[in-house]
Amino acid sequence: MGVSPFRTCNSSSAIVVALVVLLFLAGTSSANLSNNFYSKKCPNVFRTVKSVVKSAVAKEPRIGASILRLFFHDCFVDGCDGSLLLDDTPSFQGEKTAAANNNSVRGFEVIDDIKSKVEKLCPRVVSCADILAIASRDSVVLLGGPFWKVKVGRRDSRTANFTAANTGVIPPPTSNLSNLITTFRNQGLSVRDMVALSGSHTIGKARCTSFRSRIYNESNIDRTFALARQRRCPRTNGTGDNNLAVLDFRTPNHFDNNYYKNLLIKRGLLHSDQVLFSGGSTDSLVRTYSQNNKAFDSDFVAAMIKMGNNKPLTGSQGEIRRNCRRVN
Repeated sequence: MGVSPFRTCNSSSAIVVALVVLLFLAGTSSANLSNNFYSKKCPNVFRTVKSVVKSAVAKEPRIGASILRLFFHDCFVDGCDGSLLLDDTPSFQGEKTAAANNNSVRGFEVIDDIKSKVEKLCPRVVSCADILAIASRDSVVLLGGPFWKVKVGRRDSRTANFTAANTGVIPPPTSNLSNLITTFRNQGLSVRDMVALSGSHTIGKARCTSFRSRIYNESNIDRTFALARQRRCPRTNGTGDNNLAVLDFRTPNHFDNNYYKNLLIKRGLLHSDQVLFSGGSTDSLVRTYSQNNKAFDSDFVAAMIKMGNNKPLTGSQGEIRRNCRRVN
């Protein structure tokens, strides 16, 4: 009978190996987000976040879409690390003035309000990055969308990446289908994820500057729809730039699959919306979601979880900011 290879090791070597394995497992588990990260440290955090978001959405339904958009724009730049929430200072340039964000992203005051209340509840425990992730989920639910368990345990970035935010990492509303597929793939998100996440445009509004070219220059658009939007969005640049139009003309304050139904009849507001249904590879997914709200909800949830888990700062990385607008 052969000799067991384990018997050739002395006891001290075995202990060393066991310790290395335990340290490795501890390191990998601490780097993972979880649903119960705050169950002992701050058990009421979810209830606190929801109460603030509920109050804000009741006052202005659009703010729910704005918070969700904040989460997207944060996650697409170096992961969901709260970097978008940082204000510029004389010695620091944040991401708020990048082309994709300047005079566009909003909802920061709601995050400030949540952070203030959470800090009183559990000082220096809950990150701004996690608050934004939870608030995004609550915004969707409060506007009639699906619920999912948000994985938490993120920490906040000590810096921001203006360059990335300003150079197409966040897909602009002029994106073609190929660009959308590539930018989402660069975030570890599939074509299915991209089409499902684009459905977030079932809520919220867009500025005239984002859709002016589409309503005046494109042919793949319903004429009546285009003419109606032209009344609030003049052709001339610099005129009415900040005038708003709803992204989903059917149910603008309700999270549902009408966004996809609009695309079928050429009533997508943004160029980057309508390209999802324009004779390309994503047409079949758009049809599926337009006919099956449950399929959309399911894929949207899966994609949100996947996006939220992308490159989080955990363990000893980053920090827990006391104020979401500045580093400690």
